[in-house]
Amino acid sequence: MKVLIAEDDATTRGMLESMLAKWGYEVQTTQDGDDAWRILRAQEKPQLVLLDWLMPGIDGVEICKRLKTSPEKNTSYVIMLTVKDKKEDIVSGLNAGADDYITKPFDHEELKARIKAGARIIKLQMDLKAKIQQLQDALSHIKTLQGILPICMHCHKIRTDEEAWQQLEAYLQHHTDVRISHALCPECFKKYYPDLYEEDD
Repeated sequence: MKVLIAEDDATTRGMLESMLAKWGYEVQTTQDGDDAWRILRAQEKPQLVLLDWLMPGIDGVEICKRLKTSPEKNTSYVIMLTVKDKKEDIVSGLNAGADDYITKPFDHEELKARIKAGARIIKLQMDLKAKIQQLQDALSHIKTLQGILPICMHCHKIRTDEEAWQQLEAYLQHHTDVRISHALCPECFKKYYPDLYEEDD
């Protein structure tokens, strides 16, 4: 899982980078808010963010507000990291859009636990997003099947949405989970194999 560390203090940033790499995360670092915001706007943005409140450029609270109000669907989990430990500061950070809040100096095990909790939430969000997409695809599939299908009255080919004519078996296999198995109905058996039909009769 990708983690962005946005921290202007070089010592803290290096310590965090070393710890997270040791814990198995793919780490990206920056020392200012402008660069952090650029990274978080990228298509392949980190899923989890350790965001310092006070840093050059855009501060952590402003980044949280932008993520929260962005028209793009944001899936990043933000842990605010700061020396501000007053209750009103914590409330302000969470109201701005941070998902969690931890004060400096922080306990390593506590930080590890909070990061793991964030990773679990991200996984749940991704799983839910995938399920929603599957349901949307299934609904679209059902709507396609519920429409009127133009079918040739002689050869029984079906006209597709692309105005092409397709064999019925090929159409069903492409648009449904149906597996085609050929058989012979009694009427056709009698019509096309009268000798065998009489013998069997």
